[in-house]
Amino acid sequence: MRWRALPVLALLLTACAPDAVPAGVPSSSEPPATPAVLAEVAPLVAGVTQRTPKKLAAPRLADGLTPPTNRWYSGLVFGDKPQPVFPLPLSFALTGDGFAFGVPRVTAGESTIAGGFVADVTVGLGAARSVVSSSDASVVVMDNQDAEGKLLGRTTIAQGSPFVSFTAQTDTTLTIPAGFTPGRDGLAVATVGGVRYAVKSGGVDGGKVKVARGQTVTFWAVPAGHEPSELAGRAAPVTSSSISHQPDGDGVRTTLTYTAAGGETAIARLPHQASDQTCGLGTYPSIYGELQLCAGNSLTWSTPQVQARAELDFSSLNAEQRSVLAKQLDADIAALPAFPADTYFGGKALQRTAMLLLVADGLGLKDRSDRLAGVLDEQLTKWTDPKGCAERDAFCFVYDPLGKGMIGLTPSFGSDEYNDHHFHYGYFLYAAAVLARHDPSVVTRYAPVMNLLAADIGSVGGTDFPDRRAFDAYAGHSWASGTSPFADGNNQESVSEAVNAYAGLSLWGQAIGDAALAADADWMLALEAHSSSAYWLEPDLSSFAGYRHRIVALNWGGKRDYATWFSAEPAAKLGILLLPISPTSAYLAGDPKRIRENVAEATGGKFDQKFGDYIAMYAALAGPKDREAAVRAAESLSDANLDDGMSRTYLLAWLFSRRF
Repeated sequence: MRWRALPVLALLLTACAPDAVPAGVPSSSEPPATPAVLAEVAPLVAGVTQRTPKKLAAPRLADGLTPPTNRWYSGLVFGDKPQPVFPLPLSFALTGDGFAFGVPRVTAGESTIAGGFVADVTVGLGAARSVVSSSDASVVVMDNQDAEGKLLGRTTIAQGSPFVSFTAQTDTTLTIPAGFTPGRDGLAVATVGGVRYAVKSGGVDGGKVKVARGQTVTFWAVPAGHEPSELAGRAAPVTSSSISHQPDGDGVRTTLTYTAAGGETAIARLPHQASDQTCGLGTYPSIYGELQLCAGNSLTWSTPQVQARAELDFSSLNAEQRSVLAKQLDADIAALPAFPADTYFGGKALQRTAMLLLVADGLGLKDRSDRLAGVLDEQLTKWTDPKGCAERDAFCFVYDPLGKGMIGLTPSFGSDEYNDHHFHYGYFLYAAAVLARHDPSVVTRYAPVMNLLAADIGSVGGTDFPDRRAFDAYAGHSWASGTSPFADGNNQESVSEAVNAYAGLSLWGQAIGDAALAADADWMLALEAHSSSAYWLEPDLSSFAGYRHRIVALNWGGKRDYATWFSAEPAAKLGILLLPISPTSAYLAGDPKRIRENVAEATGGKFDQKFGDYIAMYAALAGPKDREAAVRAAESLSDANLDDGMSRTYLLAWLFSRRF
């Protein structure tokens, strides 16, 4: 998300003990990572300056849990009032005395595909307060308490689950809509807004449900054309989830597994999770396309692998192209801009310099590369001083012991609220990894802080950071808002910066010799890149007839927009899905026809505008003739329209090195 006008080797990430959870609440069964050469992150945390730049109000989080920033359910926890969340195929919200849920009504307008919160079924629990008491990334358990803090019961929701369950901790009576009519097998059914809902409980009497201590009441949305009884045997709380991944030929295979109290459950599959798995329990509408409901406790799907790269292939460059690049490199080195103090623009400047370095190294221009390496090392040495923030108020990081993360002391776009950390820190990690290829000796010096940035976005199993802070395995991509104070759920705009983050994390893992970290980053990289195509750049919009655009610039839990946080220009709406275009960005080479259509809509044939540099690079991926046209556009692009993260040297080098 954006609130702006645009833009160790002995110690590192580890798998530590899982987040604390209240007694009786299951936590994720995900096994910890096993770094190849790195031990634990706690000593690194102890070695840096600790401070909480901005305390986040989390009034609906149980004591002892790591604050769940950047989650699909963050809106339940943070802020004065809870926000709706979207455990598709459902929408869900806490109410004054319980909860409400419903299947979103999907509509498509010219620039928005909407599927916001729907309160079809409102359930009164007599609760005065509900707090999230689970640390699981996909399963959310809420403790429902009375005015004295006594636990009345627990409500459970999960991504992909059509079920909402309440388990009583004391004898209680629920209130439900009066339309639920008792029928066979202890089921009661009501139709609201054309959607049938079922509740499994023997105690339905009008608008009341009597629930004895230890008893569970489960509600669900019945897929159109199917009977409530088809899901009755699977209607039990989903208690935990786990994720595994492994290489699968030229791809990576992901398995999301749920443990359910009743044994076997059902999970709704998103479009990007397509596989040969049989999913015959029905379908649900969603803003991302039709969801297929699958029997069982797991979903498994494969995603094309994406290779994180820290160099360009110059083997096909001719003498003239090399001469052009050398001359332009000298000009760009002479005009190196000052480095900003915040972590977003500062990070972009670091990666911009690193891209100049890899060009100089690729051309064998040692004097230029040594100079660039010196500039980059000076900046990164400053940023990676563990006690830098004890001495200055900029160009440094602190560890926030309350929010559980690393914060740059000069905040940008809500970074002190954990907005966009993967965007920001990806630039740092990528730049450090490029410099490490040039000079491996820097790794030991940078590691104490750079490893903490890696932990901030890629930790698994520890207590000092949340697991994979922004990444959502079920959704297949990341979420950018730290606290998600929105009625439409969490959101992400610049999916390409998320791809850059996991590419940078992979390259840093390689630099420090941690194969396990690199492998986990490669998995997130593959899923994020695949989602970039599936939901942002080349989405299937055939079922959304009213939507008039070819891309989606901003995806939420409850809507999809042809819009950005910072500009109404079509070029911005495409450009923010492309930048920073690193050597890893070959993943953008999708359908040539779709690329050309996207470029035409964004530019109207005019590249000399803001984001024209990135759009020209993207256009070049459509074919050899497109690349030739992109080179001409890049050569004529005015200096004023070069992005602050781009240099003309790298722009031309990237275009010259494209091979078909």
